[in-house]
Amino acid sequence: MEIAICGVADVPELASLFVEMEDYYFGCGVVSYEDMSVYLADKVFSTYSGVTVVGARKNGVLVGFATFSLMFPAPLCSGQAFMKELFTSEVARGQGVGKSLIRFIANFALEHGCTRLDWTAEKSNPKAGAFYLSLGAALIDEKQYFRLEGKDLETFSSRVE
Repeated sequence: MEIAICGVADVPELASLFVEMEDYYFGCGVVSYEDMSVYLADKVFSTYSGVTVVGARKNGVLVGFATFSLMFPAPLCSGQAFMKELFTSEVARGQGVGKSLIRFIANFALEHGCTRLDWTAEKSNPKAGAFYLSLGAALIDEKQYFRLEGKDLETFSSRVE
């Protein structure tokens, strides 16, 4: 298996895998290949995204990806890596793809002065939680996860005080 950082040249292959992810989580056909290609090129790989995309290839075929960011500052002049997304194609699940992607990110984070790697998982996906715990990850109960979304985000952003 080959794990490597992806770039805009990988958009055609990545778009198929991202569409598979959207289908898996939100139902078949919610996002077209064309829309996803534009989204990846214009948003994910934009100058301002701050996201690194890592791909996993088996026999030259892209079978998984992860997205992450390095964030500073963190305690004691270090950094923090945050993995936003991890997805393995159905044809490659259970073959070590996810673990290899996370290990790549962990090594990258350490090489760049980070002392921790964080991510979230939906409670509705207990297989993901069990997988992450099997890696030795800790479930952090003392943190709260907050979100402004949709209309609430728009209302907050336009509020004048």
